[in-house]
Amino acid sequence: MKQTGTLVYDMSQESGTNSWMAQATENPILRGFLIFAAFRAVYGMGILVVTYFLATSEETPWWTSIIFLGFSMVFSRVLFRALKRRWPNVFHKEPRTNLEGNE
Repeated sequence: MKQTGTLVYDMSQESGTNSWMAQATENPILRGFLIFAAFRAVYGMGILVVTYFLATSEETPWWTSIIFLGFSMVFSRVLFRALKRRWPNVFHKEPRTNLEGNE
């Protein structure tokens, strides 16, 4: 087994077939969806924790959590758009090519 010059060795290149995960991440629409889903899962968990504490706190009025959720919906869109601009190579991956030719 030899390294192909990348940091992580991709065993699917050696066998000549791509796994379903490798093929799924090559599709730009599905790749963007997976990244967005992971972002929403992490961000959403934080929002739920903060909203829970706002809703169960006796010092804050009940409508504070509703305003916070509305603000977080807008903020998450702005944050995700900023992440896409900051790291465009993560969201718009170029198709993989075999640089060494057929062996």
